[in-house]
Amino acid sequence: MKAIIQRVTKASVTVGEEQISSIGRGLCVLLGISVEDTQKDAEYIVRKILNLRVFEDENGRAWSRSVMDKELEVLCVSQFTLQCILKGNKPDFHTAMPAEMAQPFYNSILEQMRNTYKPELIKDGQFGAYMQVHIQNDGPVTIELESPSAPADPKQVAKLEKQQQRKEKTRPKGNSDSGKDKATQRPKDPNASSGAEGDVSSEREP
Repeated sequence: MKAIIQRVTKASVTVGEEQISSIGRGLCVLLGISVEDTQKDAEYIVRKILNLRVFEDENGRAWSRSVMDKELEVLCVSQFTLQCILKGNKPDFHTAMPAEMAQPFYNSILEQMRNTYKPELIKDGQFGAYMQVHIQNDGPVTIELESPSAPADPKQVAKLEKQQQRKEKTRPKGNSDSGKDKATQRPKDPNASSGAEGDVSSEREP
C-alpha cells in the first residue's frame, strides 16, 4: 500500500460542481491500494498517518507533533494511480486492487482511522468518482509512505532454491578440457564487452 501524505493549510474534494468534503489545517492523504495488500498493511498505514510528526509543538519546534497531538483534520482520497507501473511511456495499473475489492477495503481503512482518532475529524473523497482535489500544501511538506512487503512464503523460497540448485547441477562447467580447447581455437573479439546487472534492495520498515 502506498500513501502520499501532505501537510496542508486546507484541502477539499469536488465532484462535478459539488464540494463533497473539505478540511482546514491537517493532512491530505492520497492512498493507493495494491492487489497484494492485507489487513496488516492497512494497520501499518493508519498507524503511521495518525502518528507522523510533521507539525510543530507549542514552542514552535518543528517535527514534534502528530495530527492527533494537534487535534487536526485528515482528508483521505483513494488514488489507484499510485500503483502505476510504466510500460515504456504508458501507465499500467494491473497491480492496483480491483474496484469491487478495493472499495470495502478502503472503507475499512477509514473505519480504523475513525476508531483510533476522532471520527468527525476524518474526511473522505468519493470512491471511484472523477474528483477535483484542491490541496494547499503547507511548507511544502510531502511524505511518501509504503507499507512493508509481506514476508516471503518459506515453501515458495525453498522451491525456488531447489530449482536454482538443479540448474547449477545441469550447467556445463566452464573449466572443462573441451571448453579450454574451444577457448584456444576461438579468436578474441576486440569489440566484445561484458556486464552485470545490479540488485536493488527494498526499503526497511521505518
